Amino acid sequence: MTNTQVTLFQIDNYGPWTVTPEPRREVDLQTLQSRLYADLSQLVGNRGGYVFFTRFDNMVAVTNGLEDADLELIQESVRNRYPVTLSVATATGTTPAQALVDATELVQDHGSAQDKSRREVLAGRTIASEHRREDDVHIAHFDVVDATGKYTDELDAFETFTHIEQGYASLMRHLYTEYDGLAFFVGGDNVIATVPELTESEYRAAIEHVQADADVELQVGVSSDRTAHEAGMDAKHALEDCRARNTTVEFH
Repeated sequence: MTNTQVTLFQIDNYGPWTVTPEPRREVDLQTLQSRLYADLSQLVGNRGGYVFFTRFDNMVAVTNGLEDADLELIQESVRNRYPVTLSVATATGTTPAQALVDATELVQDHGSAQDKSRREVLAGRTIASEHRREDDVHIAHFDVVDATGKYTDELDAFETFTHIEQGYASLMRHLYTEYDGLAFFVGGDNVIATVPELTESEYRAAIEHVQADADVELQVGVSSDRTAHEAGMDAKHALEDCRARNTTVEFH
């Protein structure tokens, strides 16, 4: 059984800030968001976690192994480097989706995302070291079969983008509604999901669903470990096994 620790990072009062004292240039906002994501990715990644950008003003992380002191330090780093602050909430659960629901509610309990008085909430709790297990986090790394040959080298860049996005959207919705998993596009033709423990047949069912729904063929490498980084690296190796063996699902 998984015990996923999920953290929600939400920028405080971001909407009003973007138009105060007047609307800010979109290029500047996009630059701030991308730099903040890159910094969070490094700050969390250096501690064994994964961060996913989602909507950029809200970012979701798998943070097994991180403690409150780590999250507080991340808040301080952002405060010192950016004109915005972050509220942070952490929850755990046997499914990633439920953990994220709980983390979101913890932030919402402290006020709206556009509440001027809400600053740097640090809510929830992390998994104590004595309760951590070797299979707490399950990571599934999906990619499109022969994306270069089917799309990149055959279609224009936008048409390729829409095919990949449709496949990602179909997979994201299926894993969320059927298994309480969370899937995130991470660039290229890659999707990383944090999921409960699933069987090979359940992964095959998800891949078959995407094939029928979006006409995109996927393969997946799967692994579990104490942290997202450790599970994710093994999942990447399992994905390489898929490519080498011409298989659909491989576990490491």
